[in-house]
Amino acid sequence: MKRSLVKLGIAAVLTVIFAATPAFSKARVIKVSTTTQPTHIYNVGLEHFAKLVKEKTNGELEVQIFPAAQLGSERDAVEGLQLGTLEMTLTSTGPLGNFIPEIKLLNLPFLFKDRDEAYKILDGKIGTGIADKFPAIGIRSLGWYENGFRHITNNVRPINSMKDMAGIKIRVMEDSLFISTMKALGASPLPMAFGELYTALEQGTVDAQENPLVNIDASRFYEVQKHLAITGHFYSPAMLLVSEIFYQSLTPAQQKALAEAATLARDFERNLSIEGDKTTEAKLASKGMTVTHPDKAEFVKAVAPVYKAAAKDIGGGDAAKGQKLIDETLAELGR
Repeated sequence: MKRSLVKLGIAAVLTVIFAATPAFSKARVIKVSTTTQPTHIYNVGLEHFAKLVKEKTNGELEVQIFPAAQLGSERDAVEGLQLGTLEMTLTSTGPLGNFIPEIKLLNLPFLFKDRDEAYKILDGKIGTGIADKFPAIGIRSLGWYENGFRHITNNVRPINSMKDMAGIKIRVMEDSLFISTMKALGASPLPMAFGELYTALEQGTVDAQENPLVNIDASRFYEVQKHLAITGHFYSPAMLLVSEIFYQSLTPAQQKALAEAATLARDFERNLSIEGDKTTEAKLASKGMTVTHPDKAEFVKAVAPVYKAAAKDIGGGDAAKGQKLIDETLAELGR
């Protein structure tokens, strides 16, 4: 009799414990990797995404964010998605051209005059067509996010014209078009993972770097860079990517919730970038950076050869295919 009562008591206690903690027993964790600092718009946008996912799945899915390259470089994250060892990442397009050549289209210098042009291409048939290629390599796109228009900082001299670019050692993303663009502008490009950049600037391994204003601020590059030139030479989109292995393990309802949350969070994150651009230039100047606004006309003229040479890269070795995509994009933009 006593033994039966003890068993009943244990059963009752376990019932209370499990009833009180349902979230712990059913939530699936989604790890999301970024290489940017916690205050960067990527991570603020992902916090909003995490909240939406929790709401839309009634706590079945829990998004956990790992910023500042805690889980490796952007390329490491993309490869992790393919292997199924990582669920998601929010990444720049820098490493993606090594997997989907057509994405290099978006790395052409001065391709977009403003965000309206960028969104027209990204959210239209061209951007959708590129995104649709990812499942074939074991990854799925959940939307085009934003890093923003990129500008140049350096420790050598203020940049007022192209001649001021001469000989400056500048870190660039690991992409052939970034490299060829900086060479065309007279600089000496050095590909480097973003996680290594602050230390490289601090130690003088490179003189310069190029990034959107919100990234320059969030990464505290003003601590190790003297000059900022508002060049807008690239518009830098980002992609929210999910492992196809993980995605296919979700229920249809969970897949739908993930996609809906991603779209809402995309608009939220883009707006953060827009708002950030309105205030960050002045903030960086207040931190002691010298800010210049060089005339872009000579920069645009200097990079014209990059477009001709880029067709082969964009076409994955097929220049005609790459040129066709460039021409279609320019036509969509009315050029």
